[in-house]
Amino acid sequence: MTDEEYYNFIQPYEDAKEVLLARLHVLKHNLYEDSAGVPIHNIQSRIKKKKSMEDKLRKKEKEPTVMNAKDYLQDIAGVRVICYFVDDIYNLVDALKRQADLIMVRESDYVKTPKSNGYRSYHVIVGIPVYCLDGMEYFPVEIQFRTMSMDFWASMEHRILYKKGRRSGREELAEELKEYADMLVEIEGRFELHSEGKQVQDV
Repeated sequence: MTDEEYYNFIQPYEDAKEVLLARLHVLKHNLYEDSAGVPIHNIQSRIKKKKSMEDKLRKKEKEPTVMNAKDYLQDIAGVRVICYFVDDIYNLVDALKRQADLIMVRESDYVKTPKSNGYRSYHVIVGIPVYCLDGMEYFPVEIQFRTMSMDFWASMEHRILYKKGRRSGREELAEELKEYADMLVEIEGRFELHSEGKQVQDV
């Protein structure tokens, strides 16, 4: 894959990402009534770099070509939505599902069913319509919905556990980080109760 091929290839994915970002910004301000606040703390986005695409294709035992990237990679465009509470995640996902021109390609709910290491997030791959002069085509965008505590934990877990040169004590450290994930679930739940005006009981 040449640089020119790469930059021409990613343009519709950039367009799909921008379409999705526009819709998310609309939902941010319109999902709830004003008194309920907004569901989104911030939004991050990216397009996968050329080397990252090529490396991922090689891991899949595919030649790093534009055609294989289109056929086998669904996370070329990525958006991360950081929400305040878990309910915000599900409300946003439901709102996107009600948009008739979007296609839900795949969902993975790691909020209700976290990964074994404690990772929590809601992953959705959405087909976004991109209109050109000669018609319309759907392009996939991967969305990761997280609360602030989920994003904090995921960032720190990656920073600490995969620190360059770390070889010893990984299993013990991973178990400790899993305990921190459980603590954050409890803290997050308490904040959500406060946001609803409910009394938090000590246990």
